[in-house]
Amino acid sequence: MAARGTLSILGRQTLSPLAGRGQGGGLGASPRMPMTPAGSTPRADVAVGAPSPSPQPSPRKDGERGPRRRLGTLVAAALLAGCNVGPDFAPPDPGLPNDAFSAREGRGAAPPSPTWWRAFRDPVLTDLEARVAAANLDVKTATIRLAESRFQRGVAASALLPSVNADAKYQYELYSQNGIAGLLTKLSSSSSTSTSTTSLTIPAISDYTVGFDASWELDLWGHVRRSVESADAQVEQSAELRRDTLVSSLAELARDYVQLRGAQTQIAIANENLAIAREIQKVAEERQRKGVATGFDAQTSTAQAESVSARIPTLRSDESQYSNAIGFLLDEPPGALQGQLGLRKHALAPPGVPSLGVPAELARRRPDIRAAEARLHAATADIGVAVAAFYPTIKLNGVVSLDALDAKNLFKASSLQYNAGPSIVLPIFDAGRLKSTLELRKAEQLEAAVAWHKTVLQAWREVVDALTAYRREAERRAGLKRELEHSRQALDIARSRYKTGVGEFLSVLDAERSYLQAAQDFETSTTNVSLDLVTLYKALGGGWERVFPDGPVEPEPLLPF
Repeated sequence: MAARGTLSILGRQTLSPLAGRGQGGGLGASPRMPMTPAGSTPRADVAVGAPSPSPQPSPRKDGERGPRRRLGTLVAAALLAGCNVGPDFAPPDPGLPNDAFSAREGRGAAPPSPTWWRAFRDPVLTDLEARVAAANLDVKTATIRLAESRFQRGVAASALLPSVNADAKYQYELYSQNGIAGLLTKLSSSSSTSTSTTSLTIPAISDYTVGFDASWELDLWGHVRRSVESADAQVEQSAELRRDTLVSSLAELARDYVQLRGAQTQIAIANENLAIAREIQKVAEERQRKGVATGFDAQTSTAQAESVSARIPTLRSDESQYSNAIGFLLDEPPGALQGQLGLRKHALAPPGVPSLGVPAELARRRPDIRAAEARLHAATADIGVAVAAFYPTIKLNGVVSLDALDAKNLFKASSLQYNAGPSIVLPIFDAGRLKSTLELRKAEQLEAAVAWHKTVLQAWREVVDALTAYRREAERRAGLKRELEHSRQALDIARSRYKTGVGEFLSVLDAERSYLQAAQDFETSTTNVSLDLVTLYKALGGGWERVFPDGPVEPEPLLPF
């Protein structure tokens, strides 16, 4: 059985006061945060942490006591063994709508594909993404932290079983004549009728002891079980944080790859415009030699060509940085992926908008939301641990050993000695430590509930923002594509007129600059559309459905030991 909790409202917390020893409190819902109270029930007038009242025993006659009373005590202890004080955790309701993000999808919209990067139809990107789960250092660190939480859970669960220790010792002892031996001498002389006093000499002795001792705490109030529940929730939180790390790493690699291809495309555009500028420069110099143009046209065309050429080193630097960033995400040294990430003349073509699903699925798909819920679960279980600390601690203790003054008699039956029995510790005065601990756990639960609510709201906002940015950038890209086509046609016309001597050089120069800017803007927009799409996939929580290593991978030592 478990005690129930009172409701508390975010921003105006209502926690039940202590009634006797061990009152716990749960969190409730506010109109702005529709959630089922973690560790509470719809009833707001039920105390938390206090066990259900039991009927008072009726007076007994002296003759009725004895075996019946001992039997009743055992039955009561057996019933209490199933008691978990403190609030029970109930998963909160995120309160997200069931309507699809996109009106064209409807209520039955399917969630996005777990392998969303395949939509770009780039085999290199697909191969790189497949290596993230096993190679990324952040994922490896998260895997180690998950293993640590599992080990910690084992530490907490060990308290459910008895602890048994074996021991053996040997002591060579000589008693002081001014200590116990002197006292025995006085006692012996006082009881003797003789007037002479003889000292009682105890020779040095050897004491051999082997045996074992056992101790078992009876978890009557659920102190250990609540600790295990909290540890289980922390294991779940670590697992979700690892998934969240994988989602972030997959998205980061895709972003770096998209920007790498964008930088390479910008290099290709710059080289193309440099070739056009060199061609115009040659025409201007040829016209100057023929005397049909001034030196202004030749110098201006040369300056334009050098301006275009000066942009290429910066783009090369960006290309190198993005390539090294991808290698770092895959635990590769700088330059290791240079061959695989060779020069490409076109940026990634962004696919169409994916299937988005419904907002209510975010709570199930996004690992950060599930991690926040697991944290709330652990905080709720910790309240039960704090409540159980108000109740008596009962242990069963026992020692069995063989003790002898001569080693050859150690393993005889007559050397056996043992003691066994229960012990109980009841907190009486601790200067408010237990009460403050309980209030601290309640505050931590409230903090975890606010963090969970913030995570849910932020996830919803990220999806909406990413979807809006993707759609607006796609519209902008369509307009830039039309501008690029017209700028190309204008440049061709200006060049043709200048070669035939009909047009002016300034018209060619303006057309060239307009075309260069339009080409750069279009490719930048193409890159941004793909980046917005990656952000959208990450906001939807896609990509965590991957196969992880079973345990932490031991890295190679940096230094010899």
